[in-house]
Amino acid sequence: MEFGLYLLVVGAGASLVLQQALNSNLRLELGSPWWAGLVSYLGGAFAMLAMVIARGDPLPMRNMATQTSWHSWTGGLFGAVFIGVAIFMVPRLGAATVVALIVVGQMLGSLIFDHFGFLGVPQHDANPVRLAGAAFLILGVVLIRY
Repeated sequence: MEFGLYLLVVGAGASLVLQQALNSNLRLELGSPWWAGLVSYLGGAFAMLAMVIARGDPLPMRNMATQTSWHSWTGGLFGAVFIGVAIFMVPRLGAATVVALIVVGQMLGSLIFDHFGFLGVPQHDANPVRLAGAAFLILGVVLIRY
């Protein structure tokens, strides 16, 4: 069962490469990175709406919105930064380099969030073994780039 979940996550990572390539192509075809990003987000929004409808999830209540923290509502902003940077950089650096750099950024950010327990993430120390793993990822970027 756990192996199947790992494969699911690997598949999600592979879909990220496909998304970046498609968005990069769309940028050229539409002549605008901003329209390409908007189309990408609209596609994602429709996919999430379809899941909400298919699962029958109830609408969030008004009091739920007032009980959440303001920063919980900013995730889409960071997703837009990610999409925008990828749209600009895939044609310049190539998909492999961009994805490798994204993974390094995700790993370094994850180590920091884990170590300090930011935003409710369970705390896990940034021990030497975990830091070595991040260093190997950085080495991987160097190897992929050349």
